[in-house]
Parts: sequence; structure tokens; C-alpha cells
Amino acid sequence: MQTEHPDPAELAVLRAAFDVTDDGASALGWEAVHAFEARHGIVLPEPYRTFVAEITDGSHLGPPTRGLTALADLPSDWGANRPERVLAEPFPLTEPWFWEDDEPDEDEEEDEGALGPVFHHGSIVLGTDGCGMYWHLIVTGPHRGHIWFICGEGAHPYGAPFGGTTAAPGFAGWVAHWAANKDWHDAVS
Repeated sequence: MQTEHPDPAELAVLRAAFDVTDDGASALGWEAVHAFEARHGIVLPEPYRTFVAEITDGSHLGPPTRGLTALADLPSDWGANRPERVLAEPFPLTEPWFWEDDEPDEDEEEDEGALGPVFHHGSIVLGTDGCGMYWHLIVTGPHRGHIWFICGEGAHPYGAPFGGTTAAPGFAGWVAHWAANKDWHDAVS
């Protein structure tokens, strides 16, 4: 998985999956991407970085089920009373964590305690499948470039190296898997 330089094959997969025909009008452009990165003290991982700059910034088609959220936005079900997101702080996980099975710490509130950094540090929210189920692209920390599924019960990385799917890890693998199964996703939505 290449996160520093765009892979032309991955960009071709992304262009084909979204079939954008507006000659980049729905993309942010490089100036806006650089401004976002400077404001947050990060550099987005490839191929997502080139995707939002040159192909499109979000899509109502998906993935995930309810559409791909634009770079600077959050899904409509994110909620207003959450802590500030700090993208430059490293995402804290490197392996799955199912906190629903853990004993609660009486001194911590759910969103503000140990879980806060999982939801709010080092990632952008790509979208939601509803009911508090979110897909994150990790932008800082050891899992930079990986996709994580985070919900009220736990968090786990996406991709064949982590089990549960045969899909390639990273943004292009996540999108390719969705595109290959789009008819199925449309039928159950």
C-alpha cells in the first residue's frame, strides 16, 4: 500500500468506480487540499489525496452505504456535542479493540475518556452506514493510509491483512471492494 505517491493503477480504479464525468469540477483542487492540510497540520495519504484534489470530493453513491463524505465535512448523523477533532494527533490504535466487552472505567465518560482519541484523533471520517457506524481514513500514526470501521461497540482495521475480507487495505482497496459489490449494496439498501 503506497501512501506517499499516487499509484496510477489505483487512481484508475477510483476514476472507474465513481465514473465522474465533470472533468474535475466536483474535485477540490490542489489549492484547497493544501489549505486543508496546512490548517490541520497533516498531509493526506495517497491515493485519497489525489482523489479529492483531482477526481471528486465526496459522492452520494458511496461507499459507504450513505455516501462518501466530502473532505472537510462530517456525516449528518455525527452529532454536534462531540469533542473537537484533532487530525494531527496520531490515531491511537494498531489492532482491533472491542471495548463493548471491556469493563467500564467509572472515572471516564464514554466519548471523553479512552474512546475520544479513537473517534477524534488522526483520522478523517469517510462516511457512515448509519446507527453510529463510521468509516475512517487514518491520516496520522502507525496505521496512516488504512481504513478503520469504528462504531459504538469497537473499532477494527479494514483489509485482507486484518481478516474479515479479501479486499486490499487502504482507500483504493476499500473503494474497489465496494465497486465490485455495488449491485449487492444497492439491493440491500
